[in-house]
Amino acid sequence: MADTEDVVADAASKARNAARRTVDRAREEKLEEQVSRLQDDLKRIADTLTRMGESKVEQAHGAARREVRHLVANGQQALDSVQDEFSQVERQLKDTIRQKPLTAVAGALAVGFVLALLTR
Repeated sequence: MADTEDVVADAASKARNAARRTVDRAREEKLEEQVSRLQDDLKRIADTLTRMGESKVEQAHGAARREVRHLVANGQQALDSVQDEFSQVERQLKDTIRQKPLTAVAGALAVGFVLALLTR
């Protein structure tokens, strides 16, 4: 009878081991499935972040372009304003020279004399 009990115990042990292996395989398959889903989720998150980053870069690029256009326009206006002022000063200087040529020549001589003294 001892042999029968040993055979039964051995069969029961083999059945438990087979059941454990089946449960372990099921757990491994479930874990692999979860890992696969997690990888897919991470890929989708990375894609979403990439699209969001690209969108923000495009927005920043557009804002920079608008700001550059604005600065160029402001610079051009400032340049035009300065050119107008210099033109007015030039006209006034020419008018003054025409009205008082001797005073203009004396002034030019004085300025030349002062510059000569300073450069020595």
